[in-house]
Amino acid sequence: MSKQRHNLLERILGHFNLEKDVEDFNSIHESIEKEVVFKGSNLWILMFAIIVASIGLNMNSTAVIIGAMLISPLMGPINGMGYSIATYNFSLFRKSVKNFTFAVVASLVASTVYFAISPVSSAHSKLLARTSPTIYDVLIALFGGFAGIVAITTKLKGNVIPGVAIATALMPPLCTAGYGLATGQFVFFFGAIYLFTINSVFIALASVVVCQALKLPIRTLIDDYQKVRINRWISTIIVITIIPSIYFGYGLVQKERFTERAGNFIRNVSLFEGNYLFKSEINSHDKTITLIYGGSSLTEGMKVRIADKAKDFKLTNAVIDIQEGFSFSDFQMELSESENLKAEVNRLNNELRINSQKTDSINNRRTIGKDILSEVRTIFPQIHGLVYAETFQHTINQSNTPKIVDVVVISVKEKPLSQMETDTLKDWLKIRLKSDRILIFFD
Repeated sequence: MSKQRHNLLERILGHFNLEKDVEDFNSIHESIEKEVVFKGSNLWILMFAIIVASIGLNMNSTAVIIGAMLISPLMGPINGMGYSIATYNFSLFRKSVKNFTFAVVASLVASTVYFAISPVSSAHSKLLARTSPTIYDVLIALFGGFAGIVAITTKLKGNVIPGVAIATALMPPLCTAGYGLATGQFVFFFGAIYLFTINSVFIALASVVVCQALKLPIRTLIDDYQKVRINRWISTIIVITIIPSIYFGYGLVQKERFTERAGNFIRNVSLFEGNYLFKSEINSHDKTITLIYGGSSLTEGMKVRIADKAKDFKLTNAVIDIQEGFSFSDFQMELSESENLKAEVNRLNNELRINSQKTDSINNRRTIGKDILSEVRTIFPQIHGLVYAETFQHTINQSNTPKIVDVVVISVKEKPLSQMETDTLKDWLKIRLKSDRILIFFD
């Protein structure tokens, strides 16, 4: 039974065995040594990649940034440092450090010059994301480095190297550091340089671990004391690099917890005693939660009760800023004022319409005499003139409002009208003017 378990374990471990896939040691050495040097095409590619990454960060374009990371050759000297430490090849290590330093300086100069002349100087989210490294960036760099060095040292490389270049993101931090130098924002510079250092150190550490695990041959003579000293230096660098990231990672976790608890709290108080939450804001950095309500008027007692609910979500140190956007009472008052204003506008419009009608009536009456003359001449051709007016009739013993009468003065050219014709004319005028109060005079 134990033998079967042992065979099963061997078969399982055989799936993880890299020895059968390992490239020829000389080929590995030549490949890494070739990628270390930055001159000619490598240097030009690096400069172009830096400019492309800077443009991507400047325009907040993820696709452009990924493209820059794919064409960047920065992984070469980092893997060279890790490989040279693992094989104790000090001449290659010095060469790798020299070329790595040159590449970093050249990248900083290129990105600084670009951002100095770029008309767009605002910091977008892709830039800001490169200034706050955490322990998670350490893990990304470490495991990305593992994948990269395994791909370099084995035959089945596939498309691992481009993926590692994207995951570990060596170019964007250097571009962000250049942005910090160009704009004088050294918080950006130091944060980005620290992220780049994390990536470089832990990619190199992954190379050391894998190269030693694969037992790549040592090409120089070295004693045990030197090995211990080198390992001590490696440990020191790792500790110095990782401690700040742990601190930042802890801060990130605390911010995420605060954001999650604040979200639960906000959902719980989204409706409170007739008040509706229509806007909220969470600031995890200052531990501030801003709530803006609308509805019935918020009293101080209500605000205290809302703030007390935050304790149920472990937000004892949070600052709860409660504001009132609008209340229904204010809205109703404004609505009432609006209705009153609307009624006043309607009243004024009615008055204007009545006055307009009166004006039109007066203007129409100016032509009544002319119209009556034209019509009456078809009946009585001898009438050649007519005066029409509407006026008040006053009497001596008048006590009420004076009566309105229509006055018509008729001029006859030849013989006067007979009594019958006069009566006919009066009847016609009553019908024409729709009035029984007509005074007719003949001139």
